[in-house]
Amino acid sequence: MRKLHWASWLALGVAVAVAVVAIVFVVLQSPVGTNAHHQPPGQPMTLAAHSDGLSDFENGYRLEPVTLPAVKGDSVPVAFRIVGPAGEAVTKFQLNQTKQIHFFVVRDDMQGYQHLHPELDGDTWCTTVSIADGGAYRMFAEFIPVDTKDVTHPVVLGLPFAIAGDTNLTQVPPPVAEVSTGSGFTVTRPEGATQVPVRQPTILRFAIRGADGKPVRSLDPHLGAYGHMTGFNTTLLSATHLHPREPLGTPLINGELTFQALFGERGEYRLFLEFSADGKVHRSPFTVFVN
Repeated sequence: MRKLHWASWLALGVAVAVAVVAIVFVVLQSPVGTNAHHQPPGQPMTLAAHSDGLSDFENGYRLEPVTLPAVKGDSVPVAFRIVGPAGEAVTKFQLNQTKQIHFFVVRDDMQGYQHLHPELDGDTWCTTVSIADGGAYRMFAEFIPVDTKDVTHPVVLGLPFAIAGDTNLTQVPPPVAEVSTGSGFTVTRPEGATQVPVRQPTILRFAIRGADGKPVRSLDPHLGAYGHMTGFNTTLLSATHLHPREPLGTPLINGELTFQALFGERGEYRLFLEFSADGKVHRSPFTVFVN
């Protein structure tokens, strides 16, 4: 067999290096974090990525803490500003599912999840949170700037905070096909506790049954939709906020709410499904693996 000349080896090495750089470039240009799609109810999905709350700064907007939770309690104050590209506090955003800001809190072990809507006080957004246990938490603020050209990809900013004291950490439950709300409803994934593919458009299905065991035909409007789903990567703590494809006013087929998602990272995710029925908001948490 003919031996390669040193110049041939050099050319081969350069080619391999170029190929490796090209592969790395493609990977870095792909969506990262959770980046599951935020889509208004009934609208088709696009595949662009958006911020996921892993940073307190995104697209010129910064989450500036004013009052962070520091103690346990049922009504612990939290306040923050959203500082815009001009360096001033922003006090007006586009309505996003009937609210200017969606605010989420969760502990590192996926306990203590809350979905809130702060009110504006001067240039500061204020609300209260319920803190039952100590530990490391993260808060997220989601909003759509007034001048954005793409309302389907809001800005999501995040900040950590810690609560001193005893901490009873809880292991994230394994994936299951059925979860009870504890309020008379049962929610099932029709496809079972199957894994979800990474970096591929995916439809997540959730069938809701009432206390009589029959599929629900309709739900109450909840923040401009039949439901909401907030998901967190349990390792990265990246966040996403989804809405069902079914528009308000349409009958639910087999009691199902369906969500379009695109997960940019492998791993374990905790999904919190919220819906309203009989005048109350009900919640069903699910664990899914993305692979």
